[in-house]
Amino acid sequence: MFAQGQFRLLKTAKSAILAAALLSTLTLSFNSHQASAAPSPAVPDYEVKLLLNPGAVLDSNHDLSSSVRSHFGMPSTKTKMSTEFLDSDDQDLNAEGWNVRVRKMEDFDDKEFELTYKKRYPITNGNIDAALAAAALDGFDADEDDYDAQVDWGYQKQTLSFSNKKSVDQDGYDGMDNLSKDDAIDIAIDEAPGKFEDWSSSNWGTDLLEDAHLYGPVDGKRWTGTWSGDDIDIEVYEILQADGSGYDYIAEASFKTDSRTDAASLKTQLQNELTQQGWFLAGDELKTQMILDRY
Repeated sequence: MFAQGQFRLLKTAKSAILAAALLSTLTLSFNSHQASAAPSPAVPDYEVKLLLNPGAVLDSNHDLSSSVRSHFGMPSTKTKMSTEFLDSDDQDLNAEGWNVRVRKMEDFDDKEFELTYKKRYPITNGNIDAALAAAALDGFDADEDDYDAQVDWGYQKQTLSFSNKKSVDQDGYDGMDNLSKDDAIDIAIDEAPGKFEDWSSSNWGTDLLEDAHLYGPVDGKRWTGTWSGDDIDIEVYEILQADGSGYDYIAEASFKTDSRTDAASLKTQLQNELTQQGWFLAGDELKTQMILDRY
């Protein structure tokens, strides 16, 4: 027979065991719920972008020099493009990581324009997975079908972006004509996707577009060749100087890949090759920010 004190000790021990078991069960259940509730991150592709020294790669007409074109098997022909951005005077869209871009390409029909809504997430210290996880919490996850996920991989800077691209038609334009401010605003409001429109409050994006400023147009040119068995583009942009007295020319080589490992190794390979040729420019030029600040 147990003494009364021994019985109380046994009862207390049993209670402690049951409590520990219950806590363990609740913890496992909570962790399992948290894991199942966390959205799966999107799977991006990768675009490596490296700057070129315009003084070393451009001729007197600000076209790619014949030596650069020959190196990458590029024809002398190029595709012209013109780009405009919409944002408020205070750049409220840009402050939230959003851009609305209208682009006209030389090979488009006269009335055809490309409209892009892009949301950007910074990548800190190369932690791509952390940026993807943050984006997933905002709804840009593996189940997102309307936006394409991409990591822009520069010299030192990386940015995760989600782009919703639309082809739109607008009568009354010829050749490389750019959309007027009023037409650009009307189209951007009409085509606005839900995540952009209601980003921080109902009608947030479209309300800001109502009184948007048109930044641009900025003219550009693209040459396409081959490098390491795949396509490579070199684009040259003519951007107004900060004092408005002339233009700065930004030259950029880029290629795309679905593999993070390939993006890292091929970036190093291309950078070394450009450096050996004397064409590489160390730095990360933020073209969009330059345009928003200068137009």
